[in-house]
Parts: sequence; C-alpha cells; structure tokens
Amino acid sequence: MKLPVDTSAIAFLCAVEAEPVVDFETKRPRADENGEPLYLVQLIAMTDGAAEILAVKVAGMPSGLRQGHPVKVTGLVAQPWSMNDRSGVAFRAARIEPVVAQAKAS
Repeated sequence: MKLPVDTSAIAFLCAVEAEPVVDFETKRPRADENGEPLYLVQLIAMTDGAAEILAVKVAGMPSGLRQGHPVKVTGLVAQPWSMNDRSGVAFRAARIEPVVAQAKAS
C-alpha cells in the first residue's frame, strides 16, 4: 500500500545529488513502469526539532539539485515493505526540484 505524505510542514535539503538506481542482481539501471530511468536522491527532511535522511526515488533525472540546497518534493509517498526478516519504508516522489528564491522588491 502506498501512503501519501503531507510535505507542507517539512523542509527538505538535498543531502546527496541524484544517482541512478541499479538492479541489485544485474547491475543494470532500473526504470519505472513507463520505462523512465529511476534516480535516487538522499534528502534531509526537517520538522520542528527533528531531522532524518530519506532515500527518495524519482523517475527521470532531477536537474539543478545541489548538495545542501533546499528542494521542493511533490507527490511523496511512503511504501512499507518486508522481505524475510527485514522490513522498512521506501519513498518515491513524482518530482524533486530546487527551491527558487523569491526576488526581493527594491
């Protein structure tokens, strides 16, 4: 089951720039259901008094992301998983893009 995440109260920073997702066994790049290549972006998610690093997959190479810079995450979903004696939560986003600073009026 995919659970939508409300990102309105979360600030995100790019921790590590996007890298291709590769299949564990074949070492070939993985793609989504539409054939678009998947990328993994490590993000720092910050709320009041707490922070966590999330590994978020996104289809297509996100452009303009720089380490330590704020990003906007659209369509974030969490998907719990379990395999044998291991379990966790996988994150997927529709888009990850840099936050564009508003120009100040003079």
